[in-house]
Amino acid sequence: MPILASLRQRGHHVTIFTLADELGHLDPLGIEAFAIDALVELIQIKDWQARWSWRASLSVIDTFIERARYDAADLTRAIATHDPDVLLIDINCWGAAISAEASELPWAMYSPYLLPLSSRDAPPFGLGLRPTAGLLGKTRDAILHRAADGGFARFIAPALNQLRTRHGLPPLTGFDAMLERPPLLLALTAEGFEYPRSDWPANVRLVGPMQWAPPQAMPPWLLHMRGPIVLVTCSSEYQRDARMVEVALQALPPEGISVIATTAANDPRAFNVPRGSKVVRYAPHEAILERAVCAVCHGGMGITQKALAAGVPVVAVPFGRDQHETARRVEVAQAGVRLHPRRLTPDRLLASVQMAIDRRAGAQRVSHAYAAAGGAEAAADACEALA
Repeated sequence: MPILASLRQRGHHVTIFTLADELGHLDPLGIEAFAIDALVELIQIKDWQARWSWRASLSVIDTFIERARYDAADLTRAIATHDPDVLLIDINCWGAAISAEASELPWAMYSPYLLPLSSRDAPPFGLGLRPTAGLLGKTRDAILHRAADGGFARFIAPALNQLRTRHGLPPLTGFDAMLERPPLLLALTAEGFEYPRSDWPANVRLVGPMQWAPPQAMPPWLLHMRGPIVLVTCSSEYQRDARMVEVALQALPPEGISVIATTAANDPRAFNVPRGSKVVRYAPHEAILERAVCAVCHGGMGITQKALAAGVPVVAVPFGRDQHETARRVEVAQAGVRLHPRRLTPDRLLASVQMAIDRRAGAQRVSHAYAAAGGAEAAADACEALA
């Protein structure tokens, strides 16, 4: 949204295809908005139903592949109707990326997540491994890179390459090849949080995170909160992370720390809330972060980077998806603490929050790195250059 708003302010006509319930937020910005194919919205991530982590990962991949069959056609129709000069595609819209490439229009991909690119300077993506130097680290990384390529060839390539063939495009052999296709790949993060690399592909531009939310009124109860405040927030894509809120409500209020929890995909009525704390489904995170001493979250890139951009340290409790990678970078950047869900107890969470508060300087270093990356204006410059 900040990229599109910047382009609109520069006088460009901007059209977006997005979730149906987001359309009402876009008219005030002068952005023409349409709903994506309703069939895409019906295909929801269900990795939380899997018993094993590897099955959960395959479930997410299956979701993106199933959506790809519809979002490819959806973008093809949109191009025919609107005749755009430049395309900007979400990294998770695998079919739309194929349609964009086949259109031969200038196009960019943006990623609000960490990029799963192989690098000699970073460990293989997915397991949240700590960077390790020396022969042992290089051997570990080489073995896992080969395993990742094998996984792509077995679980992703057949369906994705079948769709590419239908659009007259050559097959892909790995994630790196998939992410090298767009002429411009906007990574919405920055070194300082992401691992520094000497081998970023030529199409990658790190521009820092984009902070945007629909306008929300300041909740009156926030003005009456007392003592140090910790923001606890769950994933907007359902997963079994409600225990994080339960443990925070047990651990922190007895120590004089007020909890504000946003439950998102979880029902806020399911929690016993001590006096002086608050549990709601949604609340304006920016306003809360202005007063928070720490954020406890599932390690999603959205809330993690939002907290760090505000200079607020994070306790990341990764439940799956890309969250183990995000949590590890919080730890390596000394911008907070990584706490495994299996170790999530009141005592350990309290200790982790206290340790994270002491790492506020690390969070502020990350915040400065984000600001130096250029943000929406740098991304808009790059999109204009495509045209």
